[in-house]
Amino acid sequence: MKKNTLFFVFLFTTLSFSLAQQTKRITIKVSNQWNQIKQDEPIVIKLEDLNLDFEVNGAIVKEGNREIPSQLDDLNDDGINEELAFLIDINESSSKNYIIDLYNIKQDRSYTPRVHAQMLVSDKKGKHVPVTAVSIPGTSNIYNQMHHHGPAIESELTAYRLYFDEKQTVDIYGKFKKGFEVEASGWYPNDEQLAEGFGDDVLRVGSSCGQGALKGWNGNEATHISPVKTRTARVLAYGPVRAIIEMEVKGWEYQGGSICMINRYTIYGGHRDAEVELFFGEPLNKQTFATGVQKIKDSDYFSDGKGLVACWGTDWPVNDTIKYAKETVGLGTYIPHKYIVKEAQDKRNYLYIISLPNQNYLKYYINFTSRKETFGYKTKEEWFKYLTSWKNSIEQPVSITIGK
Repeated sequence: MKKNTLFFVFLFTTLSFSLAQQTKRITIKVSNQWNQIKQDEPIVIKLEDLNLDFEVNGAIVKEGNREIPSQLDDLNDDGINEELAFLIDINESSSKNYIIDLYNIKQDRSYTPRVHAQMLVSDKKGKHVPVTAVSIPGTSNIYNQMHHHGPAIESELTAYRLYFDEKQTVDIYGKFKKGFEVEASGWYPNDEQLAEGFGDDVLRVGSSCGQGALKGWNGNEATHISPVKTRTARVLAYGPVRAIIEMEVKGWEYQGGSICMINRYTIYGGHRDAEVELFFGEPLNKQTFATGVQKIKDSDYFSDGKGLVACWGTDWPVNDTIKYAKETVGLGTYIPHKYIVKEAQDKRNYLYIISLPNQNYLKYYINFTSRKETFGYKTKEEWFKYLTSWKNSIEQPVSITIGK
């Protein structure tokens, strides 16, 4: 009997130890074949590609002996992490090796945040309550119950917010200096914060596509995403490496069909741009959509005819022209050329018309600068030149080789 007891104790201890110690070490090689340095380059590892026999709940990434901040993300809210993300600097025409230790248990790690995300709902007393997801019928409107009207993401350089309504417009927040402000200012800095040098809203988007929001297209002008059965806004990731928010619609009655669509926005630390991913419930037919940049009053327009569209202009960002000054901003949107049907303009926007026949996924990119930035671009010539380089960098991604 004593032997049996000792055996079961040994077996239980072994199984417990085994469950607690499931790990996997992988090595990856990152190569930058472009002729320019890449800074804060996002590296994203899809965990399903690693053929692991356990769920990953912890990760430690190292370059040599130096630990690199990273994060694991559950992107479909099933309780399982699907991606590992971290940022690297890599010289032109060079390669680097990284060691990644993966664990089935969470690792006690604390990294300095390089991004911020928030979504707040105002209660009856005016208190702003943090929420991670909000869903409403398409006939409902809680635009004014959402603080700053929807979710927001921020890096040290820039911030974006999304309107939680039929417009789903992307609006922007410009800064004088690098740092985080949206959590403290709530997008609307008070007089004391403005005196301290806080930035603020720098664009009045109205009914335009703002900074690269996806719109419908009726052949003459961009249209809002309406009518729909339901709308959902959610925050998927708060950092420390990247922040992710989504806008989802189900039952969008559009061009003779019903569309389910998710618009996902991701911002990485050290970046002024954001990635936009579109996920459709099923492969599309020949529907056409529109995106680009809004027409700022008296704006200068730039397009390379191959997916990059931009403008530079000056206007009041809000209706209050006494307290607030005019703002000068540069906008830019880049869509991979293979999705483009044609260029177009309407009253409010400079656009590319896009189509994804037999496909259900698209990634494109948005970017902006505010002239008041001490770290940004001061002229349209500088801005348009930067955007061309930015597009080239996107088109020259690093390669990732996973070792055995």
